[in-house]
Amino acid sequence: MTTERKIIHIDMDAFYASIEQRDHPELKGKPVAVGHADKRGVVAAASYEARKYGVRSAMSSVKARKLCPHLHFIEGRMDVYKEVSAQIHEIFHRYTDLIEPISLDEAFLDVTENKKGMELAVDIAREIKRSIRDELHLIASAGISYNKFLAKVASDLRKPDGLCTIHPAQAQDFIDHLPIEAFWGVGPVTAQKMHILGIYNGRTLRECSLEMLVRQFGKAGQIYYDFARGIDNRPVEPTRIRKSIGCEHTLEKDISVRSAVIIELYHVACELCERLERKNFQGSTLTLKVKFHDFTQITRSLSTDKPLRTLKEILPLAKQLLNGVDYETHPVRLLGLSVSNPKENSFTSRNSEKKEWIQLRLNFDE
Repeated sequence: MTTERKIIHIDMDAFYASIEQRDHPELKGKPVAVGHADKRGVVAAASYEARKYGVRSAMSSVKARKLCPHLHFIEGRMDVYKEVSAQIHEIFHRYTDLIEPISLDEAFLDVTENKKGMELAVDIAREIKRSIRDELHLIASAGISYNKFLAKVASDLRKPDGLCTIHPAQAQDFIDHLPIEAFWGVGPVTAQKMHILGIYNGRTLRECSLEMLVRQFGKAGQIYYDFARGIDNRPVEPTRIRKSIGCEHTLEKDISVRSAVIIELYHVACELCERLERKNFQGSTLTLKVKFHDFTQITRSLSTDKPLRTLKEILPLAKQLLNGVDYETHPVRLLGLSVSNPKENSFTSRNSEKKEWIQLRLNFDE
């Protein structure tokens, strides 16, 4: 007889903005955005007070100001956020070492066998939330279930300061009534496509055959098929191997002249090569990201048989990808490059650094 897994998903509520409100008491209860306030700036995070006005992360600062004229902008302090994240993980380690970080403010914990011998995962989640509140003066939401998919969904249900458990006996009924937009990995583009196919919730998704889902969504079709049945056998993985390295530049002004775009592309490629060397990383796929003046964006990728690492290897391919982009009639606001699809020996060099965790998300829309 196998033991039912006990998985907790912890998600810090408005993490960056909450830290700023904690460290600046005069901002408590006021709408706060972390990011650059200038006309080219973007909101990195928004407090719940700001979200009431429609302010969201990745929104332009100009639009955020229009929605909330009395919005308080704070420059981000990534070193502080990383330090607080480490303190949160110290609390996690009191219960288990099976911790999978998803980002600075989010992680999965496998507490099936835990250090305190506690029987109920919900009691562990409740203690963790209390410790974060008492020791760090921050708020977290927690979801508990028997797999990562359901634990993630549960943590989003009662934000902020939420605590929700989805028991195995309740899971299928819960999934059947879950809107398709709430499924992990289903973004706006995929949701729209599913609506066209007559898929609106877990029940209508479960009525679809595996063959049909794979035909419509590729490899993600198998994941959707399993999720609709409450199946997610992925383990909580304490470490993650880096899958890609990239960088992007938001330009001071929109550009559409080829010479200017090429110069900016060169600067992005140089920074990418520095990061690849610093992380001792090499991959075989190069991806170009272009965001236009109207905030629409595209990505273009190509793969090679040889690993990509030097400017001599990357810049010609980046220019090749750029050739297919119409930026003369659609001025460019942002340029980005990334290298992915690492080779097996990328991390076996004698001088390679210790493996690190990075943010990995299910983002099938891309």
